[in-house]
Amino acid sequence: MRKLFSLFNVVAAALFVCSVLAVQAVQRTPPTPTPPKPDLEERQALKVKVYFTDPQVQRLKPETRTIQVVQTNPRAVAQAAVNVWAQGPFDKGLLGLVPAGGAAPKVYLRGQHFFVDLPEAYARLRYGTSGERMLLCTLTRTLLDARGQDVTFLLGGQTVETLGHMDLREPYTRGDCADE
Repeated sequence: MRKLFSLFNVVAAALFVCSVLAVQAVQRTPPTPTPPKPDLEERQALKVKVYFTDPQVQRLKPETRTIQVVQTNPRAVAQAAVNVWAQGPFDKGLLGLVPAGGAAPKVYLRGQHFFVDLPEAYARLRYGTSGERMLLCTLTRTLLDARGQDVTFLLGGQTVETLGHMDLREPYTRGDCADE
């Protein structure tokens, strides 16, 4: 009996048992992970006035639209309104000022002051004075309809003095874009 439980035999048996357990652990299929649940945020529908222009590019014409927003903070609502503005009007009697497929400007808010970063492509639209004025005024009136004091325009993330013929050195207010 002495030779059966020698130190060598005991260590070898322990190593054999450990190796069998290790092989079984490696061959076991891992549990299938549960996929993460998507964080679906509830969207809220809000009605906003979005301004476009008449076919003669003389007057501002509002169109009430319903926008879907996740957050109802003023910046998110303003960005959603500008995205709808960039898509153009539903009413065929009105004109949108962004070419089809054109990018929407980015909107930032600091206190009561809006900052609108126009894409660089807007500098190449060649609308003339009345078209450029309507571009800026439809954006200004859309943003200032519910809140805000003024709108400062940037072009491609930079401050510029003009957009075509229009002066961008000073912020635009509701009064700057009142229908005559």
